[in-house]
Amino acid sequence: MIAGGGTGGHLFPGVAIAEELRARAPDAAIRFVGTKRGIEARVLPDLGWDLDLIEVSGLKTVGALGALRGMARLPRAYWQARRVVKQFAPDAVIGVGGYASGPVVLAARLRGIPTAICEQNSIPGLTNKILGRLVRSVFLSFDMSRKFFKPSKIVMTGNPVRRELVQKLLAASPAQTDRVHVLVCGGSQGAVAVNDLASTALIALAKQHALAITHQTGDRDLEPITARYRDAGVTASCHAFIKDMATAYRAADLIIGRAGATTVAELAIAGKPAILIPYPSAADNHQELNAREMADKGAALMFRQAELTAEKLADALRPLLTDTTRRTEMGATMKSLAKPGAAAAVIDWCEAQPAARRE
Repeated sequence: MIAGGGTGGHLFPGVAIAEELRARAPDAAIRFVGTKRGIEARVLPDLGWDLDLIEVSGLKTVGALGALRGMARLPRAYWQARRVVKQFAPDAVIGVGGYASGPVVLAARLRGIPTAICEQNSIPGLTNKILGRLVRSVFLSFDMSRKFFKPSKIVMTGNPVRRELVQKLLAASPAQTDRVHVLVCGGSQGAVAVNDLASTALIALAKQHALAITHQTGDRDLEPITARYRDAGVTASCHAFIKDMATAYRAADLIIGRAGATTVAELAIAGKPAILIPYPSAADNHQELNAREMADKGAALMFRQAELTAEKLADALRPLLTDTTRRTEMGATMKSLAKPGAAAAVIDWCEAQPAARRE
């Protein structure tokens, strides 16, 4: 049983874990538990995964009234979670973050079922901080997260990435051309600030450098960003959403984007140098910490959005566009941080657990 979600950053590592188990054991029973408001309610049915829903909401960054509403929902959420755990009778329960994971992991823990959590970011969310005290193991992606959990529980797996994406990312990149391929991706929904900064900087640089630009804009910015490139006489391939991100990563020589846990995990597997502009409103500023860890190791450059201008971004890009050796070195460092076996490590743990007692 895989519990949690709410956002893609929580959900898709869970999907990667489910895919790994299904590949090993095609007849395995796998069930997700989430909420109707989370991304899981829209995505999982289309992917063919079973999903149970419980009624629970967040306690943090929702204001005083939202927190009170969330507290009031907890008793009912726990009993709903207890029911789905009892009915499904899982051999193990993995919490992947988000408030839906709390009641489910707790219910499983009280029934003696082996439990663990995945923490994708450098700073754990409230749910995982609490659950970390209850579960048997904690799967981490960043060294910085170690201080939040008991050392004996920690397993440094990395962030699980979907099986098909890993296989594509590990394939050889296309042959280099005389143009430098730059990929801009602010996330699946785009990022207004990243779109504005990157497009302005790249338009300025395209006057002196041979660039191939691919830009994922999100729905809202597709028309204005496309028009900005066109009006400047710069050729750019703009998309609201890039479905085949593996191909886009592999074609890129350099990537500009946010620093969500899934993004940095994919960049590492792809082995591509990056300029990271963390989302400034991320909970506990975790994107900046994610990006800083990559930058400190030499795999990326990091800039705070509030301190960055298009001119500064262009100044940072210019030497990377002309220095193939530096890009190669950064890419190799990024590749050294990859953990493509993260999902496999989680399933290895599940298979090693003693059978849960049954009531």
